[in-house]
Amino acid sequence: MIGDNIKKFRELKNITRETMASELSMSLSGYSKIERGEIDLTLSRIQQIAQILDVDMSQILNFDASQIFNVSNNNLVQGLGAKAENMHFHTDDYKEKYIKVLEAEIIRLKKIAKEK
Repeated sequence: MIGDNIKKFRELKNITRETMASELSMSLSGYSKIERGEIDLTLSRIQQIAQILDVDMSQILNFDASQIFNVSNNNLVQGLGAKAENMHFHTDDYKEKYIKVLEAEIIRLKKIAKEK
């Protein structure tokens, strides 16, 4: 869930919910709804959150703790013989999530266009 991913990055960066809400020009309760997944996010809002967290939007869409902490490929964990084939970045998962976000954005924009 994107809200969970945002929360994980926020916590990793030691940024408070209050700071995030302020940077996004919204109430604390409104921001908390983002982290709980109660608000559908637009791509522009995800990009804004990514900028505040200083991460790439794709990282929010496809958070993987092993990429952040490099657990699966850490030489201290596996020794110097760690192999490149052990690396996995879940690009297919990212593409699927990104497609779903884009489809939701298209639906939202079509709805707005019909209202006008």
